[in-house]
Amino acid sequence: MALLHWTKRHLVVIAGLLTLGYLLLPNIVVTVFSFNEPKGRFNYEWQTFSTDAWTDPCGVAGLCASLSISLQLAAWATLGATVLGTMIAFALVRYRFRARGAVNSLIFLPMAMPEVVMAASLLTLFLNLGAQLGFWTILIAHIMFCLSFVVVAVKARVMSMDPRLEEAARDLYAGPVQTFVRVTLPIAAPGIAAGALLAFALSFDDFIITNFTAGSTVTFPMFVWGSAQRGTPVQINVIGTAMFVVAVLFVLAGMVVGGRRKRQKP
Repeated sequence: MALLHWTKRHLVVIAGLLTLGYLLLPNIVVTVFSFNEPKGRFNYEWQTFSTDAWTDPCGVAGLCASLSISLQLAAWATLGATVLGTMIAFALVRYRFRARGAVNSLIFLPMAMPEVVMAASLLTLFLNLGAQLGFWTILIAHIMFCLSFVVVAVKARVMSMDPRLEEAARDLYAGPVQTFVRVTLPIAAPGIAAGALLAFALSFDDFIITNFTAGSTVTFPMFVWGSAQRGTPVQINVIGTAMFVVAVLFVLAGMVVGGRRKRQKP
């Protein structure tokens, strides 16, 4: 009875921990097998503990080159989508103009539309324009589908802002630029940062749209897919584990900074 009573009291916590464990299970498997030394081409069965892949992560031809391309694409796509998405979000919240409702609805289309439909449409567009498929066509496509996610994240933050703070800045003789830089931008920064991080993750991870618009360019997800056909090297697990650790460190750093700011507030 005591165990049953304790379980009922902590049911939500237990369910949350089980869900979290289920979500993290693939990452744990990837991490464990990054220290494996497979005897065949496929890294699917545990054989022998080894750190060879960690000491030579670029030991597979083309792996680090594809990783570099994906990182460059993600960085530029994040920059473009964040700048454009932030401006669109402010325009949709702060201004009234014709077709505002239609624009609001169209923003959600890339989020709701199946990626294969968007990919085929973009490929048709690029071919009709005579564009050379490669890095730049991938970048244009990534900015386009990341834009909606940035707009949604920033828009939610801007809508929750208190306009009286900006009015107070203007009452203290701050100009439009100074008000935006010193008041508006810091308040909107969490939403902008969330949109940017989401755009980076979506761009780096994308395969379907990238595959349609890449031409001969090979990104990291495309390299992983191609490698899976003939044998997955352990170095892929190493790169995946390293990126997972970096993402966790970013989250922990954000939590630490947020905690310090809360403690500093009077």
